[in-house]
Amino acid sequence: MGIQGLSKVIGDYAPSAVKENEIKNFFGRKVAIDASMCIYQFLIAVRQEGNMLTNADGETTSHLMGIFYRTLRMIDHGIKPVYVFDGKPPDMKSGELSKRAGRREEAQKALEKAEEAGEAENVEKFSKRLVKVTKEHNEECKQLLGLMGIPFVEAPCEAEAQCASLVKGGHVYATGTEDMDALTFGSTVLLRHLTFSEARKMPIKEFSLEKVLAGLELSYEEFIDLCILLGCDYCDSIRGIGPKRAVDLIKQHRSIEAVLKNIDTKKYTIPEDWPFEQARELFKQPDVLKDSEVELKWTEPKEEELIKFMVEEKGFNEDRIRNGCKKLQKARHGSTQGRLDSFFKVTSTTSTKRKSTEGTKGGATKKKAKGGFKRGR
Repeated sequence: MGIQGLSKVIGDYAPSAVKENEIKNFFGRKVAIDASMCIYQFLIAVRQEGNMLTNADGETTSHLMGIFYRTLRMIDHGIKPVYVFDGKPPDMKSGELSKRAGRREEAQKALEKAEEAGEAENVEKFSKRLVKVTKEHNEECKQLLGLMGIPFVEAPCEAEAQCASLVKGGHVYATGTEDMDALTFGSTVLLRHLTFSEARKMPIKEFSLEKVLAGLELSYEEFIDLCILLGCDYCDSIRGIGPKRAVDLIKQHRSIEAVLKNIDTKKYTIPEDWPFEQARELFKQPDVLKDSEVELKWTEPKEEELIKFMVEEKGFNEDRIRNGCKKLQKARHGSTQGRLDSFFKVTSTTSTKRKSTEGTKGGATKKKAKGGFKRGR
């Protein structure tokens, strides 16, 4: 879900924080991609006769097609993607996951009725609502990325939080996801529509956290409280408080504690045992890999192993996969001019690393990122 209505709030209060760009404008940038969100998009979009794309053995291949060709598309435009996979969801997300399970049950019932009535349009609609990214989807995509020589990171918890950490640590330029809570986790730049903009003829939207805070006239801590009031994955919102009222209350009172002291609790229903403090702490101190635990390197594509996996096992066209390998090799060995702004960027040493480790949870399980390219943005 992310943060309810945050995109519209930013559009209303901080329009200068959003720029629309073509994909070519991100030449030379490294971007952390929310893998689960990306895979979900492909499972929804890459379909055949209303169903997910499958091979001759009936195995779903929509996610592999999407990851392979969209990765090549980004590389063609000079973007270096790093895919970040979700780990174990935080305990606070159990309520949201329960709601999603309930919605899936409702969609399943509606699908069965639509099938009985022969309503093709509704069958398609409710089928999409039942799509879920599985562990198998993730593992197959990790295998594909490894064979392509593309880096990926296995987050200990939320992918958006890990993406934001990679941005803050200087490993990448931006987070690529549709979930706005990457900003709440502190990603300084968020790119929406990156993985499907060309297919849907949509511009890529670039959000600047610095300009969001300036436009809203809020500190980062106040912005987190606003996001909790708007509605997040970790706790319910206050019934009766919509986006405009939430902005007004935070701008006036500057914290949720102060808001609670000054609102009419008869008019606005506060959830019982409302864990907003824990949600705030989760946004400020998420469970992510430490900066020292992240290593990103590009490797050569393993062409023959890739052919075996994608062609022999998954039924893809061999010529297309080999052509894709050529693009990967060209991108790795081609001598391309770097971004002009990189020549004028001031960098620091110990202070940058120290800042990048702030906000990380000390007890995160140590995992190394796999695949990839050298550190930088």
